[in-house]
Amino acid sequence: MKKGRNNLLPLLVIPTPVKRLSIFALLLFTLVSIGAAAQSSLNAKPDNIVGIYQGVQEGYKFKTRISRLTNGTYRAQVIWMEHDRDEQGHKLLDEKNPNKDLRTTPADCIVLIDGLRYDEKKHYWADAKIYDPLRGIKANVRCWFDEQGKLRVRGSLLGISETVVWTRIKE
Repeated sequence: MKKGRNNLLPLLVIPTPVKRLSIFALLLFTLVSIGAAAQSSLNAKPDNIVGIYQGVQEGYKFKTRISRLTNGTYRAQVIWMEHDRDEQGHKLLDEKNPNKDLRTTPADCIVLIDGLRYDEKKHYWADAKIYDPLRGIKANVRCWFDEQGKLRVRGSLLGISETVVWTRIKE
């Protein structure tokens, strides 16, 4: 054998199932690395979250605008709902809001998140509460972009979490 071919010998004596597993592991690692790189690019800058998103929760389609406030935090406010009126044609209101003063807010104007902050070390947005108008509750929130560029919004309360996906429709 020539000197340069000795390094191939260990690969040739590895059983075929192990070779397949090694190749699969290498491909999986490559795909995960590419996905992480795509994810981190959208999560890398605080203002990347600013824009208009469409979402669906429990059958309700809505659009929300995330904007940057002067204090550097972010707010998500509903700007449109597919069904914003009841059977009599009256605007739906935020009737389940624990703050009685906000129960007359039209459903298509509800502030879902206020005071959202970007975490520069962890590359996601958190440190705020999300309001769920369907249940009338507030929960801790964390937001990040996934590999497909969708915004994942995760609310957590007392160890129970729910994640909804918002799709950017306009910057």
